[in-house]
Amino acid sequence: MKNVKIRVLSLLLLIALALSVLSSCSLGCTHKDDDRNGVCDTCQKEIPACEVCEDKDKNGVCDKCFRSVTKPCSVHKDEERDGICDKCATVLPAWVDYVANTKLDMSSTSLKETVTVKYYIDGDTTHFNSSVLGVNGLAKARYLAVNTPESTGKIEEWGKPASNFTKEKLSNAHSIIIESDGTSWEQDSNGRYLLWIWYQPTAGAEYRNLNLELLQEGFGRSASVSEGRYGAACVAAMGQAKTYGLHLFSNDKDETFPYDEAVSVSLKELRTNIEAYSGLNVVVEGTVVRNSNWEVYIESYDAATNRSYGMQIFYGYISGLNNVLLPGNEVRITGTVQEFFGTYQISNLTYKPLRPSDPANTVILSQGHTPPFGEVAPKDFLANVVVPVTKTDADGESYEEDKTFVNAELLLSSSVSMKDLLVTKVYTTTNPSSDDNGAMTLTCKAADGTVISVRTEVLRDENGDVIRDQVFMGETIDVRGIVEFYQPDGGTGKYQIRAYTMDDFVIHGQ
Repeated sequence: MKNVKIRVLSLLLLIALALSVLSSCSLGCTHKDDDRNGVCDTCQKEIPACEVCEDKDKNGVCDKCFRSVTKPCSVHKDEERDGICDKCATVLPAWVDYVANTKLDMSSTSLKETVTVKYYIDGDTTHFNSSVLGVNGLAKARYLAVNTPESTGKIEEWGKPASNFTKEKLSNAHSIIIESDGTSWEQDSNGRYLLWIWYQPTAGAEYRNLNLELLQEGFGRSASVSEGRYGAACVAAMGQAKTYGLHLFSNDKDETFPYDEAVSVSLKELRTNIEAYSGLNVVVEGTVVRNSNWEVYIESYDAATNRSYGMQIFYGYISGLNNVLLPGNEVRITGTVQEFFGTYQISNLTYKPLRPSDPANTVILSQGHTPPFGEVAPKDFLANVVVPVTKTDADGESYEEDKTFVNAELLLSSSVSMKDLLVTKVYTTTNPSSDDNGAMTLTCKAADGTVISVRTEVLRDENGDVIRDQVFMGETIDVRGIVEFYQPDGGTGKYQIRAYTMDDFVIHGQ
């Protein structure tokens, strides 16, 4: 009897389990799908999609319904160039190396020349040493088919990375060849030669087309290429850069570009168009040439115009900045452009010592630079000069337009030197309550009759004694200093050279 009861109970238990499974499957099974075929391992029914998917292990598959939960990106990115988006795993068209597939044909009808670089300008502009083009062997080249963001005027996002990419390729090249598009050397409206640029990475390697490579890497946009010699490859390369989300076509930020309210500009752009930036926050880069009384002067050489441009910076009493803004340091400065006694300076500097990589910060970029103190002929100091100024048209495209300046206006806040000046008059400030008590203004005459004014700080000899006017009066001197604008009360402004120590002078015959 006992065994019979046990058998009956076992049978009832099996029936209950079967009914439980049946009920569970009919009322809603807690599905399990180890083989992830979309069918429940228990009830063999198709597993419906979740209303709210979860993917705690981040493998792109829902933990509950085992369907893909990764949505395609709005902008794909594939830095490895393996044809799979780094973010959403979408399969992209296979990567094509258009640069490697495009060959330099030395037997074609286009003109070609082997050149070297004279000046690096920006991503799509370089000056080359040429034996057949340009003035005095200087060929200013504008790259065909590609337009990179600006890096020499009002600096644009990705402008500096594009410029650095071009410089890195050409500076390390074994050989460089320029090529015309047609059978003659053509120029644009600014006198720049329109060229294809080829570089040989190493001896014996095949030449690579840099115009095309800039497009392939997403550093520029194709421009006017449909009829060009390599136009089809350029269009395809830029399209691929978009598909792969490279640089300009990514959602990434340019780490060199300030994205706050500051405007990134070159010192040349600031000096030649200063009124347009009055009251604005700007980011500029340059080398410190002088530091005195909470002020510094920075300058930067512009290869396109073969000139240095400077700016006066007032940093006030911000703790720590005096150690950043030392002569010889190349610095990046963020501050506000403000009018200052008839001219302009940058003040209200941003300084974040704990955020040195912030592109909208005042920081040291490099050290150990020597101020140039370029020599200026006295007759050229106040002469008129013409330089190209960057403008923007209604479509947002940049172009250059010649503008006339007084030379000293462009030299303002930069370092200069001048030789063979005869001191004909000395004025000494005599005001015991003034920091300038003992400072002098030297009126000098050059051999051609040009009059130059030199203003000094309070000069002292090796014993600390103030140097008086008799040291200079009637002497012929060489001087170096900073060009400044001086506007006396009620008077007409003028440009002069400010010298800071006796080391800035050479007195002939002494």
